[in-house]
Amino acid sequence: MRSCDCPAENLPHRGKSFCAITLEVVEEQTHPNTAGPALRFVAAALIVRGGQVLIGQRRPGQPMALQWEFPGGKIEAGESAEQALARELDEELGIKATIGPFVTRVRHNYRRGGAVDLQFFAVHEFLGEIENHIYHQFRWVRLDELPDYDFLAADRGLIRDLAAGKLL
Repeated sequence: MRSCDCPAENLPHRGKSFCAITLEVVEEQTHPNTAGPALRFVAAALIVRGGQVLIGQRRPGQPMALQWEFPGGKIEAGESAEQALARELDEELGIKATIGPFVTRVRHNYRRGGAVDLQFFAVHEFLGEIENHIYHQFRWVRLDELPDYDFLAADRGLIRDLAAGKLL
């Protein structure tokens, strides 16, 4: 048995590394053949530049339209959170990011069903110019200004911590 900070820390990891087993073991533990809200595993980036962080506003017509979020997306089967995040940043923003340290993990259950398990990573370096491929708009915002934006419910605790200087 191996110790790590994933929700499956008390399960045998079958000799696999944390990144390789996160999705597999957490899904086994979370969905033991019972009906319930689908749990989506997501990796998100806190892209930092000069005391500011990049945020994106969802497009009109999308679920949770016009709310703000951090770039990132779904972790596909067989991907580590870091691999998924690098892929998503390339798809969403056209950048080749160096995924930095893990910052925090948030699990959120939405009122209308469904749940999300978010892993946030710092990104301090990337190649290329940011291009907006999916957002209504994006902005560079100072950490203390984050509470002024209407963020997705799953991000709100993180927003308070970032604005208070507890993270990054």
